[in-house]
Amino acid sequence: MLHLFEQVVDRLADILERIGSDMDRASQTAFRSARAKTKATARDADLKDTLITLGQVGEVTTRASETLLGLSRILTFVGAEKATTVRKENQAVIKTLVRDVRSLVEHATFLNSKAQFLLDAVLGIINVEQTNIIKTFTVASVALMPPTLIASIYGMNFDIMPELHWPLGYPLALALMVVSAVLPILYFKRKGWL
Repeated sequence: MLHLFEQVVDRLADILERIGSDMDRASQTAFRSARAKTKATARDADLKDTLITLGQVGEVTTRASETLLGLSRILTFVGAEKATTVRKENQAVIKTLVRDVRSLVEHATFLNSKAQFLLDAVLGIINVEQTNIIKTFTVASVALMPPTLIASIYGMNFDIMPELHWPLGYPLALALMVVSAVLPILYFKRKGWL
């Protein structure tokens, strides 16, 4: 039975090591693509892959932790048995297994914490990109409001509009629309919002 437990602990150690490597690769990919000036679709695919990897890490480490905690309880119970029940050479094996299980539980907890940190970082990167997109739409809508107002005023059908009889009324209205669209954009660039 103890040799079977040793095999289980070794297998769980290998799984946690592989999960740690997967998480490191996903982290490097996510941060590299966030720093790079690549297309949004490639960056989105990298971030999606990172989120999927982090989800798998969380699932595997949770299952490994549950298994390790069960093993810890079994080994604690077996180690607490009287010396007549457990042979002397097995006492050392039990103590070693208990230490290994405890260290693996700590490692699984560390991996969960690291996965949570990376998840927060990736979601932060996604949030920054979404904020930039919303900012662009906001600037575009603010820049197009004054020309829309001017166009709607001159689109009214009133008899008494002196600009209708001016020879340069139409070009003046167009110029006024262009200027009213460019001024907010220049103001936003000067303020550093673009």
